Amino acid sequence: MKPQSFNKTDPSLIALIDDLKAKERENGAAIWRDIAKRLEKPRRNWAETNLSKLDRYAKDGQTIIIAGKVLAAGSISKKITVAAYAFSAAAKEAIVAAGGKAITISELVAENPKGSNVRIMR
Repeated sequence: MKPQSFNKTDPSLIALIDDLKAKERENGAAIWRDIAKRLEKPRRNWAETNLSKLDRYAKDGQTIIIAGKVLAAGSISKKITVAAYAFSAAAKEAIVAAGGKAITISELVAENPKGSNVRIMR
């Protein structure tokens, strides 16, 4: 394993960042490099998105990716697929209850290697 240019210690996070960069090189999908760069930043700078923001800005049936955590403040009424590094338990339940899907970033990369029709939210 090559030395990293950032100071992350979580092995699963390092593996995810490396995987995202590899998928970008394989498929030419710049979205994965963008997400990897966001995850390389300090955790205090990661996105923390509430359900109310997802409900306000996402369209029904859309796929959203969040380089950070989804929190349960507010409510959601749209059937969307949300991929994030982490979810609060209540946020995950609410997304699924609204008919959507709450998946990890790795699962989204496996489902959609080209990253097409994916919207990044902060």
